[in-house]
Amino acid sequence: MSTTVFNIGDKVSVLDDAIDGVVVGVKNNEITIETVDGFPMTYFVNELIKINNTNELSSIKKSDTLDKINSDKQPSKKQNTPVFKSDKIERGVPEFDLHIEKLVKNPRGMNNFDILTIQTETAKRHIEFAIKNRIPKIVFIHGVGEGVLKAELDFMLKNYDNISFQDANYQKYGSGATEIYFKQNTK
Repeated sequence: MSTTVFNIGDKVSVLDDAIDGVVVGVKNNEITIETVDGFPMTYFVNELIKINNTNELSSIKKSDTLDKINSDKQPSKKQNTPVFKSDKIERGVPEFDLHIEKLVKNPRGMNNFDILTIQTETAKRHIEFAIKNRIPKIVFIHGVGEGVLKAELDFMLKNYDNISFQDANYQKYGSGATEIYFKQNTK
């Protein structure tokens, strides 16, 4: 059995979950990653796999020819382009797709109960994470279908204090998504 060594900056994927990220911390056999949604999460070494992205230019060894091609593409004049600065850092709202194809590698052979259980457990995990990390808003993409998952989400969300929810922006998601707002305590 080979042991994979993870370094800070490595791109990784969680084996039993639809989560990708970049390694931001290594401590013994625990690896902390930052997900593509910006969440820090910690996993054991055996729960992660490195992603080798061969499409990136950084993985290609630079040669004189490549340097020459890049220097030919550089514009000879510096163009004045306006730069717009924002006082606030705008971050996207975390979106979580609860379609079973996004949550497991192979959903074949699963019955409806198993699928719904995985979807609701994933939603609970994201809700608890958002509450713990004081994230003000998240979006669950559940699709339209027969409405079973949406009804289950609505029932589950009604049991939480300090949470409000509504259908997400129709123009962006259609009628297959729910926005969840977390009311923060001002203590």
